[in-house]
Amino acid sequence: MKKKIVLIQDDKDILNVMDEILEDEGFDTVASLTTEPIDRIDDIDPDLVIVDDNIKGNKKGSKVIEELKNDPETEELSAVLTSTSNDLPRTAKECKADDFIEKPFDIDHMIEVVKKNA
Repeated sequence: MKKKIVLIQDDKDILNVMDEILEDEGFDTVASLTTEPIDRIDDIDPDLVIVDDNIKGNKKGSKVIEELKNDPETEELSAVLTSTSNDLPRTAKECKADDFIEKPFDIDHMIEVVKKNA
C-alpha cells in the first residue's frame, strides 16, 4: 500500500512540483494551499505531513505541527516543516517537527527526508 502524505505549501507552483515529485516516487499525496486537510487528519490518516511555515491567512505551519505533536491522537504522526527562513532548524525543533526541508529545496534531499520520515 502506498504511503500517504499531506502536503501543505503557500505557493501553488512549489505545491505542484512537490506533489508531482512525491507521486512519481510512489506516494499518495493530499496537496493543499491551506491547512484544511489538518481538520480531516483522522479521515486522511497520513504517514507524514509536510507543512510550510508561512501559510497565507492561516496559522503558521510550526503552530500546526506543534498542535499535532501535543495531541495524544496525532503525536506519533511524522511531521516535516518547510520554509525559506534562516531560523528553520530552530523553529522545527521548537515545534517538535521530526525534520525540516529548507527552500529552495534540493529534490534529492527532499525525497530523502520524506522517505526517512514517512
